[in-house]
Amino acid sequence: MDVGVKGKRVIVTAGAAGIGRAIVGLLAGSGARVHACDVDGAALAALPRDVPGVTVTSCDVADRAAVDRLFADAEAKLGGLDALVNNAGIAGPTGAVDAIDPAEWDRTLAVNLTGQFNCARLAVPRLKAAGGGAIVNISSAAGRFGFPLRSPYATSKWGVVGFSHTLAAEFGAFGIRSNAILPGPVAGPRIDRVIQAKAQARNVSFEAMRETYLQSTSMKAFVTAEDVANMVVYLISDAGRLVSGQAIGVDAGAVGIH
Repeated sequence: MDVGVKGKRVIVTAGAAGIGRAIVGLLAGSGARVHACDVDGAALAALPRDVPGVTVTSCDVADRAAVDRLFADAEAKLGGLDALVNNAGIAGPTGAVDAIDPAEWDRTLAVNLTGQFNCARLAVPRLKAAGGGAIVNISSAAGRFGFPLRSPYATSKWGVVGFSHTLAAEFGAFGIRSNAILPGPVAGPRIDRVIQAKAQARNVSFEAMRETYLQSTSMKAFVTAEDVANMVVYLISDAGRLVSGQAIGVDAGAVGIH
């Protein structure tokens, strides 16, 4: 079925695993032309074998020189750009503010927030040249709730929401729309590691902390990477052509984070 992304040229950051891999697979399977980056060399090497037609570049989005190479490679492979999916992010440390290593704070914001700026600043001229397009920034439910013991992560994800709104206001006249997606806990190894770290910090069992996470959603459920990918494709598609400046939860009805 044509979902309105066929032929669209898309960059997806951190596209080799997790949410990014689901986004790449759904976009490519729907007819988009996708160029992905990642820091995981093995996963990145496997991506074109698993998803034929996808092209790749190794890139840490916090490294501006590497981002320059990413966009040069994508330009050469795609011949232009219609959408950017700013998916790259890290979990960051778990701990109270007065116990966090400042280097870990810096690294979390460098990847999760400044990394999105590094990519968007190069995407905008290309989207203007294409006559418009879409920027989809992955935030988190932590981008609208306080998140105890995870201040670097929450701060970066709140920043993503503000950045997304601002891009929409700055570039709407050029036909560029910008939105943030706020996933709730996404089932998989990454959230399991986060839950384990939080459980240790609070001296409770993994099972008890996992239940706390479930109870923070009205639907008592974790979301999947595919749920997030579906929203990304909608926002890039022709069906989402007038959706801009939004912070959209894909979070099973998140009511808080504990």
